[in-house]
Amino acid sequence: MAATETPSEPFIRPDMKALLDTLAAIGGPKVAEMTLEQARASYVALHGMADRPARELAVIRDLACPGPAGDIPLRLYDSRAARESGPVIVFFHGGGFVIGDLETHHNLCSEIAWQLDLPLVAVDYRRAPEHPFPAAIDDCEAAARWIATSPDALGRSATGLIPIGDSAGGNAAIVVTQAFAARPAAVPVLLQVPIFPVTGDVFASRSIAQFGEGFILTRSTMEFFDAAYAPVRDDPRAFPILASHEGTPPTVLVTASLDPIRDSGREYGAALSAAGVPHVFIEAKGLTHSFTNLRQAVPSAQTELEKICAAMKLMLERGA
Repeated sequence: MAATETPSEPFIRPDMKALLDTLAAIGGPKVAEMTLEQARASYVALHGMADRPARELAVIRDLACPGPAGDIPLRLYDSRAARESGPVIVFFHGGGFVIGDLETHHNLCSEIAWQLDLPLVAVDYRRAPEHPFPAAIDDCEAAARWIATSPDALGRSATGLIPIGDSAGGNAAIVVTQAFAARPAAVPVLLQVPIFPVTGDVFASRSIAQFGEGFILTRSTMEFFDAAYAPVRDDPRAFPILASHEGTPPTVLVTASLDPIRDSGREYGAALSAAGVPHVFIEAKGLTHSFTNLRQAVPSAQTELEKICAAMKLMLERGA
């Protein structure tokens, strides 16, 4: 495979191509053709097959916080049994607001907590279609505000938050950050890290036309998620590209070159640039959507995750 990209032949890393070829050979129904239970189980299975094992940490503990419709399950990760006051990472999982949960992103969360040497709290928000928009966002914001108060149940004293998430979780990270700008929490957002986020309506983009079939995330899966989540298309809490970006905190923004929603992330990066927001933009060349959860099957994806974590450290050291 050539190391250059052309419109007809995009660059694909050899290890990424090997996984794509394997998945194509396995075949099976598309997510949009599955029942909801099957779709959720297939997502768990893919991550279980393709992701690296979880890190062993001093603390991995389930807890919960109050939410708008009952308690919200959380999971705390920390490489240290105890620590002084400092930043806390708040992780929102991907899965189209439909199929992810704490287990699908357990390994990734343990890795980020280990790489950053910071406590991380993963949020298990309500999912669609049982709970369509804005239930997930309401839960994410409520959980982040609770974490910001450094409650005794958390056992950590937060001086600031770092919202981070992949895909739908990247959308949630941006929306929560925007909510805190409008109505500050007990501590500020120090840095936001949206990873291949959905920031606007993606269906007319060039990237979904180019990569909407055969590259992990498909157009039909996006349509399945969209119908289930039922976002209000003129609401910035659904599509945060519509909001003002003035005053956005420093950002590490990540996209993947083979991702059908790549252009949504690029558009958000352009908006940050226009607003003068300090940010690091990382586009993982030759990788697909969800590469952060494919690190066993695609070893070079681990290197990309390490780059993301290094960029986070740099931005924090610069006073983010």
